[in-house]
Amino acid sequence: MHGSLDFIRRLLDELTRSSGDIPESVAIAVCPTHLHLGHVQHLLAGSRIRLGAQDAHPAPEGAFTGAVAAAMLVEYGVHYVIVGHSERRHVFAESDALVAQKFAAVLNAGMTPVLCIGETLEQRQQDITEEVVLGQLDAVIDEVGSDALSGAIVAYEPVWAIGTGQTATPEQAQAVHRSIREHLHGQAAAIADHLPILYGGSVKADSAGALFSQADIDGGLVGGASLKADEFIAICKTAD
Repeated sequence: MHGSLDFIRRLLDELTRSSGDIPESVAIAVCPTHLHLGHVQHLLAGSRIRLGAQDAHPAPEGAFTGAVAAAMLVEYGVHYVIVGHSERRHVFAESDALVAQKFAAVLNAGMTPVLCIGETLEQRQQDITEEVVLGQLDAVIDEVGSDALSGAIVAYEPVWAIGTGQTATPEQAQAVHRSIREHLHGQAAAIADHLPILYGGSVKADSAGALFSQADIDGGLVGGASLKADEFIAICKTAD
């Protein structure tokens, strides 16, 4: 929940001007608030940067004041939709089942869901990281089937490393990413091998290289650093 019309215009002007310096192999997207989607859609016209949204309601329409349906996002040219972000789970108390329903709604609308999964500090200290993370993934598989992940992205975001300045070590992050891929491999090997799994958790330019060099880390879900054009561009260049 950041930004004004002027801030967004200045940020995207810098991003679009600098995007030519990023290898074509790197996919880039920005996910503004729902209120700013139309503004950002206009600013990104003709750019390689794709538009994403931060959330979607699972119902196609109805009396859900304040909510936004997936079909509405399609009309604004949205390509990616984040579902299950840690703040939606822990601040707004969204259950695994609700996240799975949102995932299905985004997929059915023809967009790419970005499924966020991750453990809290307490859960890591209890040594149940894998149980929590794979349980969140299985809730989606139970809803839509493992084959549906062929049209999705998974983002592992340890809750204890979001907005805290802490970052999981490359080895810690890789271990969880590998668990996710191996878990899915037992159900849909071809999908598991090609599923993009992003790391999200205080990703910065000085930590991105070591993270992205890990075998099962395919990119980043960038938070605060995405609000600084030079920092975000530096992260994108590292992702090649």
